[in-house]
Amino acid sequence: MTDMDEFRAAVAAWAAGGPGDPARDLAARLPVRTAVLLEGRSDVAAVEALAALRGRDLAAEGVCVLSMDGATNAARHARLLGPPGLGLRLTGLCDEAERDHYARGLARAGADPDAFFVCVADLEDELIRALGVPRVEELVEAQGEGRALRTFLHQPAQRDRGPRQRMRRFLGTTSGRKIRYGRVLVEGLGTAPVPAPLDGLLNSLPAGP
Repeated sequence: MTDMDEFRAAVAAWAAGGPGDPARDLAARLPVRTAVLLEGRSDVAAVEALAALRGRDLAAEGVCVLSMDGATNAARHARLLGPPGLGLRLTGLCDEAERDHYARGLARAGADPDAFFVCVADLEDELIRALGVPRVEELVEAQGEGRALRTFLHQPAQRDRGPRQRMRRFLGTTSGRKIRYGRVLVEGLGTAPVPAPLDGLLNSLPAGP
């Protein structure tokens, strides 16, 4: 476990009602300057994958990318990590449906209520649109899940959904699949444009220690 992993674990314990001293001590020792608040671990995988592709080591730059396990936890994390708590700069990425949770949470913590980036549906949908469904199918095949995808697509419940909707559903059907494809889809972009919310988030993080 890296120091930043320890910090993330300490923040999770603190947010769950545990003591804050371990997170404070680690934040001072690393030191951490920015916290990127994300809804889930698949978003973390995508952000870290894009950073790696661009040759950036976010942890070394003092950036903590963390999952809050749901946008409804934004206010608590903003309070602990933002001006009332550790005093970190806050930013993040969320789904359009969760925009208000982020805006209210950051505002109540005295942080910039607009300092986050919004996906139209969710990050998976943004990546599927950027890649195109045929390219996503190729990536699924390369991961050894082509047969599972074809079985899923032939289910009666999927017949009335569009291709992009079906692909989104497939990525979320098995535990851990969304996390894995958060990385796979970003690494598979190649020359395709990076979705604007993801690109904007990474570009908003100052490079360097």
